[in-house]
Amino acid sequence: MTEHAPDGRHPAQSIEDAVTHALRLAETWPAWDGEPRAVDDRVYTPHKAIRRLADHLVDHLAEFEARVAGQPTLPDHWHASAITTPADLAPFTREDLDEARSRLTRLAQIWSLRLHAIDDERLDRAEGDAWTLRALAHHLGSTYYADAVGPLH
Repeated sequence: MTEHAPDGRHPAQSIEDAVTHALRLAETWPAWDGEPRAVDDRVYTPHKAIRRLADHLVDHLAEFEARVAGQPTLPDHWHASAITTPADLAPFTREDLDEARSRLTRLAQIWSLRLHAIDDERLDRAEGDAWTLRALAHHLGSTYYADAVGPLH
């Protein structure tokens, strides 16, 4: 992967932009009608989108930190978006939005601080068949989960 994303963003900016986008959409989610949205072969709800985004950031943060420390990564046992939990089906309130905002902006800040502390050589170092750390971070710039729910009015 090149130093920056094809659009020129630093990987930290990709993550910050994805979180900003998700939270902008989430501002409309208190209007959710309770019907999960079918996308591809899965269903999504506001809570599930927030859960998946946060879990994705945490999962890859653990991988990133283990790799930087030269330690093995933990095996992946997430159910991810293959399951929809009872909590995912709960109404999405203004309080849920506040909690999501606090959780996701802090995770984005951790990622940003960490990525800016790592030099380009380390971000771009190939390690077997694993993504480079830069590619891993850009991967987190995906807005898939939030877009699966989309704006609700």
